[in-house]
Amino acid sequence: MPRNLDLTALRSFATVADAGGVTRAAGLLHLTQSAVSMQLKRLEESLGRPLLDRSGRGVSLTADGEQLLGYARRILRLNDEVYSRLTDQAFEGEVVLGVPADVVYPAIPKVLRQFHAAYPRMRVQLISSYTSRLKAMFARGECDAILTTEEEMDAGGETLTALPLVWVGAPGGQAWRQRPLRLAFEHNCIFRKGVQQALDEAGISWEMGVESDSTRTIEASLSADLAVHAVIEGTVRSDLDVVDHGGALPDLAVTQVNMYAAKSSHQAMDDLLDMIRRAFDEL
Repeated sequence: MPRNLDLTALRSFATVADAGGVTRAAGLLHLTQSAVSMQLKRLEESLGRPLLDRSGRGVSLTADGEQLLGYARRILRLNDEVYSRLTDQAFEGEVVLGVPADVVYPAIPKVLRQFHAAYPRMRVQLISSYTSRLKAMFARGECDAILTTEEEMDAGGETLTALPLVWVGAPGGQAWRQRPLRLAFEHNCIFRKGVQQALDEAGISWEMGVESDSTRTIEASLSADLAVHAVIEGTVRSDLDVVDHGGALPDLAVTQVNMYAAKSSHQAMDDLLDMIRRAFDEL
């Protein structure tokens, strides 16, 4: 007949092993030392093996105890996961987050992983679009929070970071040397007008080499060294490089990454916004 391990005793055993002693473990478990010692004794009796070496001044694991510890941690982790998923009804539902494509990486994947780990029963619907569309969606109540890339912030917003735009192109590419300079931008890219103005002020001729509504088309054109583009510093994709132009191209404007969020009604949303803040602090 199968026998079952006592999960309470197993948790006490793992805590003693991690804390290095019964006294500290009892404090962490909010139990008396005698209660913890009794649970350990029952666990050893049920397995018929000594798990702790009590011969010295401290407490150390026997060989059997070391083997059990790995199992104990996995069992307790699964127990806690099941309990969390099936009994925690506090935070369920969906959050709609809008983010411009040019600032999705590298911050947002990290945020999504952290939020899922903290709130596995909540879903995040990520909408990637250009700033003007995201602001319109937020105004209509279609997004719970949005990020924007813009030179100034509207009322009710919060600036997460302010970083310069940098020129990007194919690794080792030569497109930046061409005149007229070939540019690749989406039709609604908020950086497009400012880049063209900077080139005009520098007296550098340019032409729109690639125009599209598709971010993928722009990225493919850049990778093929057909044109250059501008992105926020720190958000350059791994398949592109910052152009080392040595002053041949003008410096570009500083752009703000701003956040707008609807009034929060629960802790999960507040935590998501804090995760976003921390992620952009690290850029």
